[in-house]
Amino acid sequence: MAKVLMYCTEVCPYCVNAERLLKSKGVTEIEKIRIDLQPELRDSMIERTGRRTVPQIYIDEHHVGGYDDLAALDRSGGLTPLLNH
Repeated sequence: MAKVLMYCTEVCPYCVNAERLLKSKGVTEIEKIRIDLQPELRDSMIERTGRRTVPQIYIDEHHVGGYDDLAALDRSGGLTPLLNH
């Protein structure tokens, strides 16, 4: 199983939905970077992803994007192979 990293906040509904989708695909561990608890990490997230919103999801070193991107990847059949490489 691939390593999943997610920049997130506690109250973000898109973060919750992303985690739910990943778990439904068999992901048991998600490394979370909580930018609400460590606001200084928001700048590094923006620098790394070019985006300001959460969640920002990485599967291994591949930047998937946010929840909408993750859901679109799943609908197109690309999420499962990426997770199970």
